[in-house]
Amino acid sequence: MSAVLPPVRTGPPRLLEGERLVRREDGEDLHALLWRAGPGWRMVSSAVLGGGVGDRAWVLNAQVAHGYRRTDPARHLAGLARAAGADGSGVGLMTAADVTRPGRAADGGVEAVVTAGVSVRGWAASPAPGAAGTPAPGTINTVVAVPVALTDAALVNAVLTATEAKVQALVEAGYDCSGTPTDAVCVAARVPGPGAGAHAFAGPRSEWGARLARAVHHAVHSALPGPPRTPARPA
Repeated sequence: MSAVLPPVRTGPPRLLEGERLVRREDGEDLHALLWRAGPGWRMVSSAVLGGGVGDRAWVLNAQVAHGYRRTDPARHLAGLARAAGADGSGVGLMTAADVTRPGRAADGGVEAVVTAGVSVRGWAASPAPGAAGTPAPGTINTVVAVPVALTDAALVNAVLTATEAKVQALVEAGYDCSGTPTDAVCVAARVPGPGAGAHAFAGPRSEWGARLARAVHHAVHSALPGPPRTPARPA
């Protein structure tokens, strides 16, 4: 993949300062966002590559073609990361949505980047039966960086907080859904330093959870493509 350099920017550096990559695949120019976090980060994620909890050095959010049919998404993402020169263990997310204009927000040191496509959306509790096998790529991908250490329990709590903030933003924007069936999230926090502790809470009323919630809420609003379209009624 080739890199597109970000524009020159003044001011304090972002935690989630990423690169925009482009590749030719399936007859299309497809884009990706790569955050090279480097050492010192512990992440929790629902991603197909690098999911779970552990030390991670990068996050890749890769656009794939609509109608994606590969059955090895983790291997696909790992190959894209290697091609971009990402070293060590990382997190890989997929989406069919445009990633070139993500929603961004920061609050009190917490940063959030969201890419969103909501053409296939719904409520989490649905009467429809679940499906086995590899799902289609997620369409609302949320990546959050917290500049302090969190316990593993607080990392899980942060995922809940981010999800609640996402749903709040969707409903406020007029979308009749809690998300898409394959949304993904990644929350990154610092690894505790020698002899240092970690914050034990990240709920929406905790110090860092409140900041995370506001950042995700604003980033989702910024990422949404516009007001929901009402399906046409049959003539």
